[in-house]
Amino acid sequence: MQDFNNKVAVITGGASGVGRSLAFALGRRGAKIAVGDVDKSAMEQVRADLAAENIEAIVEFCDVTSVESLSDLADKTESAFDHIDLVFANAGIGAGESGAMWDYSEKDWQWCLNVNMWGVINSIRAFMPRLIARNAEAHFVVTGSGNGALLVYPDQPIYTASKAAVHAITENLHYQVQAAQSPVKVSALFPGPHVVDTGLFNSGRVRPQELKKDVEGNESGISSVEDMKKMCEEFGIELQTTHPDEVAEMAVAGLQKDAFWLLATTPETDAKIRARADMILNRETPVPNMVGA
Repeated sequence: MQDFNNKVAVITGGASGVGRSLAFALGRRGAKIAVGDVDKSAMEQVRADLAAENIEAIVEFCDVTSVESLSDLADKTESAFDHIDLVFANAGIGAGESGAMWDYSEKDWQWCLNVNMWGVINSIRAFMPRLIARNAEAHFVVTGSGNGALLVYPDQPIYTASKAAVHAITENLHYQVQAAQSPVKVSALFPGPHVVDTGLFNSGRVRPQELKKDVEGNESGISSVEDMKKMCEEFGIELQTTHPDEVAEMAVAGLQKDAFWLLATTPETDAKIRARADMILNRETPVPNMVGA
């Protein structure tokens, strides 16, 4: 997709982080934007900011754990802009788990899998039939994570599990669309190459009431990228970060090439991926990867 002018892009989790940056990256290229989110404060801000740049957009409440809510977002987008060209299944959260996984609250597992995994499944169910039926050039983009899809970090087992499932779903969707000989393209977006400076570590602000626990906030004690930087400093590690705008520009460049892998890595990350592949092929006992190591 070389030209985004007058294309219609739906972005879940579009009021902040990578989703917000995608909205502006595409909007500045002439696309019409439909933002879906559950963070009402962020929704008001992104609505005002998009309007300030004269980007044609709608901003709607959308809970990705509900296929009905996603279908409603699709209906409102088609009502406002007639059709849909791009869908970004981007909404995601971090459960903030810490310690041994056998001690985790069931509510953490439910919340993270409901948003990260079922959010993608529900987005596929709500939007893919419309894209397939239109039978025109379109993109369905799923935001995953190298943590789960490419590597396994030991400090976020719930998040890692959710993103491993997300990538398996995304790759299978890609194969099925190809088999159907559809003009719809599927892409896997991996924010990076470094830890992305978003509100992922403060996901508790949008935790649903029925899944709240007695302990508020992240049990890891990390509620922001700044907290993570400070923790890394204590271990002598300098944590590098990536701005969401960089991720959005990388994604747009990849979409212009119809790329499946919307992925930026570092030589260190590439070495870890190769080492993991070699470990599997050589039947070696796994050793843990550490963030920033």
